[in-house]
Amino acid sequence: MKKIEFSKEEKAEIVSRIRAYFDRELDPIGALPAEFLLDFFTEEIGPYLYNRGLRDAQAALLKRMEDVAEDIHLLERENKNSST
Repeated sequence: MKKIEFSKEEKAEIVSRIRAYFDRELDPIGALPAEFLLDFFTEEIGPYLYNRGLRDAQAALLKRMEDVAEDIHLLERENKNSST
């Protein structure tokens, strides 16, 4: 699996959210510890979240494909020369 990476802007936003969470729920945390925490979660938890997202996307796509197959079936016309 390709390593999960964030742009500088994304990383700054995520670190800001981590720090806000710690300020609100725990003890304040500095920017560097928040970055380390982000790196830890990205490496250790990220693959689980990524894979869940893939499974959800696959399920949504399969549902759409079933809907399309049903729509195509509804568009089919009866063949008057057919004995079925």
